[in-house]
Amino acid sequence: QIERQYPTIMAVGTSSSMLGGAFLLLVLSSATDVHGGPSSSAAPRSPLDYLCNNLGPAYVGANLCVSTLCIDPSCRSTRGLPGLAVIATRLTVSNATVAKASIEHALAHAKDDKARKAMRSCLQLYTGAIPRLQWAARSAAAGRYSGVPEVLLAARYVSDKCTNLAGEGALPKENVEFFMMAFVAEAVVEGVQLFIG
Repeated sequence: QIERQYPTIMAVGTSSSMLGGAFLLLVLSSATDVHGGPSSSAAPRSPLDYLCNNLGPAYVGANLCVSTLCIDPSCRSTRGLPGLAVIATRLTVSNATVAKASIEHALAHAKDDKARKAMRSCLQLYTGAIPRLQWAARSAAAGRYSGVPEVLLAARYVSDKCTNLAGEGALPKENVEFFMMAFVAEAVVEGVQLFIG
């Protein structure tokens, strides 16, 4: 039963200033399921379903959470919430690496001097971000979450800054995809921190 794996949570927000109260949580009752019947009759939910359904639709919706984490096929078989933090941070590193490579490819074929200058600046941002994201992934794998959400938040700003430098639509789509990955990963790590204490 899910109640045996995870404690009942009766919170409507989080103390994290980054979430700003948007991290809305469902009240989980150990007595009844969503249909009002005894919880013993409800099928247990996987860690993935539990986490993604409790991040709060005002922050990261369940569908976005599941579709993003399940880029890694092990998303549904991972045992426990910490495994989802590992998947999220590992995928963020991969996305950053792919985004950087895509921008390098675009730079090699760019003709406009202004666009080339913006891409070079963007590449510097990614070059600085990737080692920090690798640290975040190692920390999550070791069960240490302090500082990890902050690294993921800073990584989102890399994508934003690149867009501002180069202009909307001037960079490969992988830059935006990286932003979304870092956004979801930040929420996942925050959620795992909150749920496991």
